[in-house]
Amino acid sequence: MTQTITVIRGDGIGPEIMDATLHVLEAMDLGLQYEEADAGLAALEKHGELIPQSTMDSIRRNRVALKSPLTTPVGEGFRSINVELRKRFDLYANVRPAKSFPNTRSRFPSGVDVITVRENTEGAYIGEGQEVSADGETAVLTQKVTRRGSERIVRYAFELARKVGRRKVTIVHKANILKSTSGLFLKTARAVAAEYPDIECDEMIVDACCMKLVMQPETFDVIVTTNLFGDILSDLCAGLVGGLGLAPGANIGSDAAIFEAVHGTAPDIAGQGKANPCALLLGAAQMLDHLGMPEKAASLRAAIIATLEAQDSLTPDLGGSGNTMSFAKAIASRV
Repeated sequence: MTQTITVIRGDGIGPEIMDATLHVLEAMDLGLQYEEADAGLAALEKHGELIPQSTMDSIRRNRVALKSPLTTPVGEGFRSINVELRKRFDLYANVRPAKSFPNTRSRFPSGVDVITVRENTEGAYIGEGQEVSADGETAVLTQKVTRRGSERIVRYAFELARKVGRRKVTIVHKANILKSTSGLFLKTARAVAAEYPDIECDEMIVDACCMKLVMQPETFDVIVTTNLFGDILSDLCAGLVGGLGLAPGANIGSDAAIFEAVHGTAPDIAGQGKANPCALLLGAAQMLDHLGMPEKAASLRAAIIATLEAQDSLTPDLGGSGNTMSFAKAIASRV
């Protein structure tokens, strides 16, 4: 059965890494069809809005999207495009794997393989109750955590761990200080964890977790936490394996899922063929897992690893002299 994917080419280096990613996917004979949709600055210039209704309709219709980085204009009242997409489609689970790859700048070349599962719709990022006093001296923001939101993200993490054969889930919190919000998350997480006796569970305060991650990342398997903490921890984990150029992300809900590279648009190198497409390719591998094609996903990841091992046509950030498309072609030759 043919699956149609909404493709958002993005801004800056986005179109280049999307071309590279689609080139590799085409070489895999997956039977996918692509429906292009606009978002970001390109959409603002073309349609007068950052996320046109036609793009929303495409994602709703196809239920799966592959997205390059987007630019949200600074100031002028524009809301983060990524936050808006997560809210509109209730993409409550943000899944960020961080794994060591050969011939990269990882400080732990063989010891990092962590999945961060971040609650995506609550916490400090909901944008509710933001207020600055008339004298500009005090700012207030509402942070909201619900039992329902906590229960479904923790359950997602345990189900993911069980599905992919992970041995342990670490619940990360700050319930010692944030006794209401983080306290509710921790209490709910403990109740869910009790339903999964086959999976080891431990708890860590977020600051202690940060310290241990940079000292002993090999002791972590799956991390589940709230929105703000997950945002920080997932980037920290990306740094452990060489940076955001190797960091994919999945935003998953009951009715839709969006897969992406989590790095920015890098306008300083846009159009120069220097961009590393690995993050979006790894996001595409997450997409293939989601579509029920685990063997194809494994093949794609293996091809990326083999190309890095061979140092074949690598982009400059990886120490090579290749370009975005030559790197993609080298990967495509190995799928």
